[in-house]
Amino acid sequence: MIEIGTPGTPSGRKALLLGSGELGKEVVIELQRYGLTVVACDKYADAPAMHVADKAHVFSMLDGETLRKVVEEEKPDYIIPEIEAIATPTLVALEKEGWNVVPTARATFITMNRREIRKLAAEELQLPTSPYEFAETEEEFNAAVQRIGLPCVVKPVMSSSGHGQSLVKTPDQIHTAWEMSQQEGRSGAGAVIVEGFVDFDYEITLLTVRHVGGTSFCEPIGHYQEQGDYRRSWQPQPMSDTAIVKAREIAGKITEALGGYGIFGVELFIKGDDVIFSEVSPRPHDTGMVTMISQHLSEFALHVRALLGLPIPEIKFYGPSASRALLAWGDSSEVVFSGMDEALALPGTDMRIFGKPEVHGHRRMGVMLATGDTVGKAVRLVDKAADMIKITCK
Repeated sequence: MIEIGTPGTPSGRKALLLGSGELGKEVVIELQRYGLTVVACDKYADAPAMHVADKAHVFSMLDGETLRKVVEEEKPDYIIPEIEAIATPTLVALEKEGWNVVPTARATFITMNRREIRKLAAEELQLPTSPYEFAETEEEFNAAVQRIGLPCVVKPVMSSSGHGQSLVKTPDQIHTAWEMSQQEGRSGAGAVIVEGFVDFDYEITLLTVRHVGGTSFCEPIGHYQEQGDYRRSWQPQPMSDTAIVKAREIAGKITEALGGYGIFGVELFIKGDDVIFSEVSPRPHDTGMVTMISQHLSEFALHVRALLGLPIPEIKFYGPSASRALLAWGDSSEVVFSGMDEALALPGTDMRIFGKPEVHGHRRMGVMLATGDTVGKAVRLVDKAADMIKITCK
């Protein structure tokens, strides 16, 4: 029997959130709906999740020594990694000492490191993947590109969400791709993976939930990216029955191998009825923000139910839906939204403003949500509503 006591009492539960962006903010809200005390951590103050958490700490998630001190000070019942760039060796050590890392420290370590996740997926589980090679130096990188061939995709081993990632189509782009991988990776300079470009019809995120009752799948989510970063998503992505079965089989295998309870964002390439594994994140996925309007339990609610050991008897899908990221461009610590009165006057729309404290260059500051009778109508509506929003940097 699951018991959750009054916050602040010996029977109360506490969660430590590592990474406090817009996805973490929704996780905090869901945790508090079950009466948990939440401590939010990030490398900068006033991060979105800190606005709704009970307490906050500001430090680099890559600082293992400080991470350990915060864990020992707060004594959380749940340690919830919400970003990729974390001192995973510290998490592994903490887990061995008895601390509860969600879904597991091993899952966090493997999925942060593209070398480890490819080893697990391609070599151990024999899942279909793109051809790939790893390189530690520019010389090794150039040789790997020659063997893999063009076009190819270059990604830092220790990164995700498009940081440091590039598509190389011509020889004159090779050096630039190396420089970008060294300068823009989440964890700084280091090894890269060179992936052969996959000929695919579309790509999906298959949100996969491991919980006390087994493994459940959300409807497949299609998405559009720019520079490796999410811009728009829709649900469901139309797929053949054969492709859906294969996608769920792959997602089930990789998440079972990673273990633990929680939601996993499994990214897959689809070509006809064939499915190729791409990546997996052991946490809510940015493309999955569409579930805030498409499902009775969003990906954030599912994650929290699962990690608390609570049952998930069904995932009710309301119908075709879409999301679109709202970007701010400029250099400012005062960002102003306008146009919401027009956008939200359109039936079937909703939105979230993340409350990030500043922008330098461009940054995702909100998301527009919409429903429709079909996926096409939902996408057109979310675009129409998003285009009505004006974001000004003062």
